[in-house]
Amino acid sequence: MKIAVLVKHVPDAAAERTFSETDHTTDRAGVDGLLSELDEYAVEEALTIAEAAEDEVVVLTMGPAQAAEALRKALQMGATSAVHVCDDALHGSDAIATSLVLATALEKIGSVDLVLTGMASTDGTMSVVPAMIAERMGLPHVGFVGELTVADGKVTGRRDGDAASLTVEAALPAVVSVTDQINEPRYPSFKGIMAAKKKPFETWSLADLGVDSDQVGLSAAWSVVEDITKRPPRTTGQVVTDDGEGGKRLVEFLVAQKFV
Repeated sequence: MKIAVLVKHVPDAAAERTFSETDHTTDRAGVDGLLSELDEYAVEEALTIAEAAEDEVVVLTMGPAQAAEALRKALQMGATSAVHVCDDALHGSDAIATSLVLATALEKIGSVDLVLTGMASTDGTMSVVPAMIAERMGLPHVGFVGELTVADGKVTGRRDGDAASLTVEAALPAVVSVTDQINEPRYPSFKGIMAAKKKPFETWSLADLGVDSDQVGLSAAWSVVEDITKRPPRTTGQVVTDDGEGGKRLVEFLVAQKFV
């Protein structure tokens, strides 16, 4: 079985994330980036499934040159090979264009039995790309699962909600997004880091995929950011010294702020 994992290189959440002053897109050059934390769960799940049957795991991403770092991390964790769709025309692509490029890349990879993704990217947090890819490829989509079983040509996932847990089943091939409850991602070992340097790593352009540049990028986006206002700096809070009236003053504050 061949498993494809979609990953994304995102700005480090611990850093001060900003937008480009020229086109109001996310500034990816001025901040350190890394493999999206939520995608690590998808990589781990793919590796767990693959190790039981010696299956192939290929990781796929699209983005600028530095996005290759996310693929290298996944290779170090144990993925078999990697594909990077890298093209200047991709800059500013929205979810619709992203799903087009990734679906086309998956078709070029070929013979993919299972597509795994994280529940969202930590920079966009839209959670729509997996369903869009499934629609483009004509595949079933099983989303937000916290437990996954692959057997007998089908996937079975448990989706936990606020009021109930649902068991969702679909025939392979399928697209599945997993939550951060599904496993505990491994750390790359020294052996894995060294082995990753020799694993197949392909870089494709839009021309390699046969995707027209007019279909992607900021000019093709269905929505754009027109203006940006920085979050105001934090102000010093009010300190209440309990002199016997602390409880009363706390209630007054909550009422004034309409919290109660």
